[in-house]
Amino acid sequence: MRNTLILSALMLGSALSPAYAGSGPVKIVLAEEADLLEPCMATRSNIGRVIMQNVSETLTELDVRNNKGLMPRLAEKWEQNADGSWRFHLRQGVTFSDGSGFDAKDVKHSFDRIMSDKNACESRRYFGGMTISADVVDDHTVDFKADPVQPILPLLMSLVTIVPEETPLEFVREPVGTGPYKLTNWTPGQQIVLTGRADYWGEKPQVTEATYLFRADPAVRAAMVQAGEADLSPSISQLDATNPATDFSYLDSETVYLRIDHNIEPLGDIRVRRALNMAIDRQAFLGTLVPESALLATAIVPPPTLGWNPDVKVPAFDVEGAKKLLEEAKADGVKVDTPITIIARSANFPNVAEIMEAIQAQLQEVGFKIELKFVDVAEHEGYYSKPFKEGRGPQIVAAMHDNSKGDPSFSMFFKYASEGTQSGFSDPKVDDLIKRASAAVGDERAKLWSELIAYLHDEVVADVLLFHMVGFSRVSERLEFKPTMATNSMLQLSEITIK
Repeated sequence: MRNTLILSALMLGSALSPAYAGSGPVKIVLAEEADLLEPCMATRSNIGRVIMQNVSETLTELDVRNNKGLMPRLAEKWEQNADGSWRFHLRQGVTFSDGSGFDAKDVKHSFDRIMSDKNACESRRYFGGMTISADVVDDHTVDFKADPVQPILPLLMSLVTIVPEETPLEFVREPVGTGPYKLTNWTPGQQIVLTGRADYWGEKPQVTEATYLFRADPAVRAAMVQAGEADLSPSISQLDATNPATDFSYLDSETVYLRIDHNIEPLGDIRVRRALNMAIDRQAFLGTLVPESALLATAIVPPPTLGWNPDVKVPAFDVEGAKKLLEEAKADGVKVDTPITIIARSANFPNVAEIMEAIQAQLQEVGFKIELKFVDVAEHEGYYSKPFKEGRGPQIVAAMHDNSKGDPSFSMFFKYASEGTQSGFSDPKVDDLIKRASAAVGDERAKLWSELIAYLHDEVVADVLLFHMVGFSRVSERLEFKPTMATNSMLQLSEITIK
């Protein structure tokens, strides 16, 4: 009865209130609550979906909705200088939500802040393996110089959120940005509210206010939209996507995988890592716990990415073969009986608990001793990223990695280089391939990335790669919005039309 009354009231408001005639507020229900709203952490999906390009803008933006490629945002244009550096010409007449003006000093400070050792900005990981500096040319021009030269540096700038020059190096609780919205309410455990800015430099979005609610259960999120308690849930399960009028599937840029920590016995033995891969029946998940249209993964990046290697094959499901590898390793003194912990985020992706429990059972069948540990997003980061805890036992981290940018450079250094923030091993050949591929262009760049993908999968056996996911969203019929590959990492309110 309560849901019926809410839905009736919402429908009545749509018919009578001018606020709903092409503009007005919306409610969005997400799977994970944001533990912070720091702009330089906006590349993390649970934060980016709220503030990226809504509150905090970047110099450039990759348009995946209309396939227009790299587009201007706070930079109007850019070009490469003779020395290989890049010059960005900034948009004028832009102000931050606190009323201060935007100029080149803000851009330099934002980048220097990301690279500072006084915080743990996630954006920093995308600039690994290079030395890079920002230099102010004048109020509306800034140069970025990288060593080695970075041919895709303008694309990298789509990950650098701009904050005022006065922003401290330490994390802030209330973001100040140049975007079309400002944060007006954050009640932890309940809601986040963004309100449209009258002084925004660009076109005003139709959504005047967005309230974000958080529910871990995908069925609850779907039901809230159906009942009118919310207008949009960007992530529901395939089982709940039953209404063609409101439910949409979309190509997902997320890859589900198990990151193996090679530094702890027995995971340092390649036979153990091969056995982990062979013990999992990936195909059995499709159409059951994982959408039938999901793809089995052979790389940390999805198929549309530059250099994706079609010759790399999914490991064969082979229970007896996995058992034999473990027996061989044990005969050589490898402690294969040591309990291994799989650490997963509680609401990282639909059916995460069921998927991890099924994987646990499959690994135990071949002889592994597997324990599961479910944690919140903040604790998960402590296991996923360096510095890793001293004295830790053997660990496998279940995670989703998002790369919707079309180039492996947004994944490879911080996932696999010796100094990578989330790398679980060190290999000189991997480091060399990453370095050369990052500096290459054209066919040579694609060739080197392809070689690296094959080497990581076949020779290093770096991870247990699982699925390239397909996402499902539920959208109220009063909205005009279809998700894209970018919806996992950001949800631009300006792309939502109110009917």
